[in-house]
Amino acid sequence: MDQLQKKIDLLDKDRIPVHVAMIMDGNGRWAKKQGFNRSDGHAEGVSTVHRVTQMSSDLGVKYLTLYAFSTENWNRPTDEVATLMYLIGWAIERELPELLRNNVRIHLLGDIERIPEEPRQRLFYARDATAHCTGLQLNMCLSYSSRWEITEAARRLARRAAAGELDPENISEEMLADNLTTAGIPDPDLLIRTGGEERISNYLLWQIAYSELYFTPVLWPDFTNEEYVDAILDYQNRERRFGKTSEQVQNNE
Repeated sequence: MDQLQKKIDLLDKDRIPVHVAMIMDGNGRWAKKQGFNRSDGHAEGVSTVHRVTQMSSDLGVKYLTLYAFSTENWNRPTDEVATLMYLIGWAIERELPELLRNNVRIHLLGDIERIPEEPRQRLFYARDATAHCTGLQLNMCLSYSSRWEITEAARRLARRAAAGELDPENISEEMLADNLTTAGIPDPDLLIRTGGEERISNYLLWQIAYSELYFTPVLWPDFTNEEYVDAILDYQNRERRFGKTSEQVQNNE
């Protein structure tokens, strides 16, 4: 039995996180270490996306949310942005047959209209082609930032209030959540960030209020299935209290 299978066997199958979010960091540094261009690192990172999507599906994760391109990433060098846009379109087209075989549904989060026409149409095609799938939901955050998302939700509620359709005093947490791009999606149980940085970087700020955070120094292209299982094992060893005491949690269990 290989090492990965041994670790999978240690997992409590009843406590697999329903929703895993990931910040895929370290492509550029990986490429630099190898003596490659940054674009080569992003291309290698696509293979890791393939692995973690397959592993998520195999383990029974219901939602996988990937921070593929932030609104701040538009400020990167023009040639790098162009490469990333090409890779996004190419990768989704390449992966579509296997996503369909594995019953994976694509969901897009972010200001998608900012994505150039060609990759945007490929993304829309993959989303529509997988709309019937009932397995893992793969949420791709593209041209996304949490502050943008919350601002947009506030604007929608403000317009309703200005039109007299909504009493501002009746705005609740649930109402705001229903106006986020993640409406209808449970909050992440586990947030994984690769690459050694230990910050959230404007990602799912509302949704991760009670998520477990896992930081690893491993660069995204080197993030293996074994590393992924290690993160879930670490998650399963934590006590999730949601503001309660340990005694209350144990009594409820």
